[in-house]
Amino acid sequence: MNLRPSEKDKLVEAEESRRDLGFGTQVHNPDTRLLNRDGSFNVKRDGATFWSRLNIFNRLMVCSWGRFFLLVISFYLTLNLIFAGIYESVGIENLQGADLTSPQSRFMDAFFFSSQTLTTVGYGRIAPIGFWASSVAAVESLMGLLVFALATSLLYGRFSKPIAHILYSDKAIIAPYLDVTAFMFRIVNERANQLINLQVEVVMSIMEKQADKRIIRKYYGLKLERNKVNFFPTNWTIVHAITQESPMFGLGKEELVKADAEFLILIKATEDTFNQTVHSRTSYHAREMVFGAKFTSMVMDTLDSRIPTLDLTKLSDYKEVLLESAYIPEVKKGEN
Repeated sequence: MNLRPSEKDKLVEAEESRRDLGFGTQVHNPDTRLLNRDGSFNVKRDGATFWSRLNIFNRLMVCSWGRFFLLVISFYLTLNLIFAGIYESVGIENLQGADLTSPQSRFMDAFFFSSQTLTTVGYGRIAPIGFWASSVAAVESLMGLLVFALATSLLYGRFSKPIAHILYSDKAIIAPYLDVTAFMFRIVNERANQLINLQVEVVMSIMEKQADKRIIRKYYGLKLERNKVNFFPTNWTIVHAITQESPMFGLGKEELVKADAEFLILIKATEDTFNQTVHSRTSYHAREMVFGAKFTSMVMDTLDSRIPTLDLTKLSDYKEVLLESAYIPEVKKGEN
């Protein structure tokens, strides 16, 4: 049976009203945002198994470089301390050439012999004798081959992983735009590599009271002035005009903060070094918005005017301006 056009429209409208980014409609905690500024999600999982929570490979791939090297060095030192203790237990006298004059020198020789065996360097001053010492050294050598193979693959994977190093302005602003006002934020590529075919999607998440008095989280896609650019050599200011069709129409900062409004940003592009798709995401909470502002130029004045120069430190710079549009409530003096 075919549906009448009016019924189709109602079904389409109902489906659009169920828009969900994956967070659900019941998520409501005014003290916690859905998406952190660094792009991580504020979701805690309970009931998972130990190994699924540990997820060593993923943690080592996504952690910072400083933490990665700290973990590698810590694991290396810990492993050598363990094997030094094992050599102590089987007898340091079974390590030919070790200094046995004091407990400190005995342990230090065992530790450094362990490091030489683990890395398969083997300088030759100290050598294992007897079955047990030789067996421990053989096991450590095998472990060293496996561990360093894994560490090398992780290091290569981290270097070869394409990442979109996109910087976002500290604040989103409500600024004059043509004869209305607009929600804006600014981005720039931090690295010298090229990003092409950038696509951006902005979704406003807000708490709304329903007819049955329930408060649920709703999601509204914001129509952008431009949601795609082919090249990204300079900065880009993403603009959503606040017209009568906008879900932000008539909402001031006080209303947005009260409704726990959050603007979720997803950017997708192609990175030219590896020719792979990369993603970047962040969010702005209503508390991080400035009403009555305008971004200042990032282009520096240089002697050679033929080459535009961007000052990345000015990404978040703005100046206060007067909002005169009727499309948002009047901003009280001092509100930002």
